[in-house]
Amino acid sequence: MIEAGAWWTLLAAPAMLLALAGLAVAGHAVLEARDAGRPVTPAGVMRPFLGVPRALLAQPRRLPAPDVLLWRAGVVTVPVAAVLSTLVIPFGGVAVADPSVGLVWFNAMEVLTWAGLWLAGWGPNAALSLVGGYRFLAQSLAYELPLMFALMSAATGAQSLRVGGIAGAQHGLWYAVWMPVAFVVYLAGVLAFGFLGPFAYPAGRDLAGGVLSEVSGADRLLLEAGRWLWLAAGSAMAVPLFLGGGAGPGMPSWAWQAVKTLLVLAVLVAAVRRLPVIRADRYVEFAWVVLIPLTIVQVLIPALVDLNR
Repeated sequence: MIEAGAWWTLLAAPAMLLALAGLAVAGHAVLEARDAGRPVTPAGVMRPFLGVPRALLAQPRRLPAPDVLLWRAGVVTVPVAAVLSTLVIPFGGVAVADPSVGLVWFNAMEVLTWAGLWLAGWGPNAALSLVGGYRFLAQSLAYELPLMFALMSAATGAQSLRVGGIAGAQHGLWYAVWMPVAFVVYLAGVLAFGFLGPFAYPAGRDLAGGVLSEVSGADRLLLEAGRWLWLAAGSAMAVPLFLGGGAGPGMPSWAWQAVKTLLVLAVLVAAVRRLPVIRADRYVEFAWVVLIPLTIVQVLIPALVDLNR
């Protein structure tokens, strides 16, 4: 249910998400130019955006026997789920909706991306995209449980699943400070459900792009946009979950929310460029042997603190 006085956010939230995603793409272009030894110029920064009109006008790739309905449903699901996830993120103390299970809504939209990306890989009825879809499923099985325990840590500390309640429960001591494992695992999860950086295995070069190998034109643009929209949405959600929301001295809450979101986004964009791609099988082993036990212990810490209050 939409909060009173928050109707303006129905347009503002997607617009801010799109702006954040654009900043992430621009930052990635800057780092890419520096890594390649090229000078950083306005034209170089704008290069990814100049390809948008060409993508919209490009002819879609024709395949022998695609399942077009499922393919298109999967392609559309990824960016739409990213946008819908922002409905529960408070900005300056105001959210489109702040239900009692807002954290569950965010996680449900992230899981919906599983289905979307699987359909995007399966729909073309082609080998490379199908393998890319399977890679994402394997990777998802590894990152999802640690991610859910990380989200549960924040919810347990606040004794609430309401995103605004979690932000308000931090009382000057951010959860990122005394729940560092949950915070790091959450940031890794953001990269994973955006299949970016070290988690770009489903779109690997060894598969000629994997889940992206058969999409072209507007379809490819939607999938690529979905990746960066999820990076922006995950950065925005990190602020109320682990960084105290809009709380801070000397500035209004919306300004603190923006500053914190941009800092998290900058860290994630740097990770996209600097960290190597991890094979899904190796990450599965690491997740089950190391991350899951660590995040379970992390959940127990706020639970014990609450019991002793």
